[in-house]
Amino acid sequence: MKVTLSPNWDLTTEHPEASSGRPVLVNRATGDAFGPGDPVQIYELEAGYMPAHVAVRSLAKAAELNTAERALVKRFVGSGPPR
Repeated sequence: MKVTLSPNWDLTTEHPEASSGRPVLVNRATGDAFGPGDPVQIYELEAGYMPAHVAVRSLAKAAELNTAERALVKRFVGSGPPR
């Protein structure tokens, strides 16, 4: 399953880094995958990094998600570090 959270970020179980149905956050431009505890910079103008699970929570608030998509977000956010 893949959820587009923004033009730059997807949450997916379809990336090779996703294992056992555990989703990863993927930068659409680079293809880089991040686990819940990995540091990410979701906005280019942002000076700092945040854990990916915090970024996903923030991106999901702004996205219109259906029930299955919200469940995928919850699996990622609730899993926390480590990757």
